[in-house]
Amino acid sequence: MKDQILHSDPEIMGGELVFAGTRVPVYNLFDYLEAGDLLDEFLEQFPSVSREQAVAALELTKEGE
Repeated sequence: MKDQILHSDPEIMGGELVFAGTRVPVYNLFDYLEAGDLLDEFLEQFPSVSREQAVAALELTKEGE
């Protein structure tokens, strides 16, 4: 399931971890949240990322704690 959420390829954004099917680095989501922005604001700015992908990425991070 992780492959459907996140992807890393040296040919895409220099190998940065991105949301699958996009060129949006996952760190952008965390930057938004750390700045106090809401998930909805992130999703408005990056419409190629689905809500399901963003929530799943957050859940994967939580599992890794």
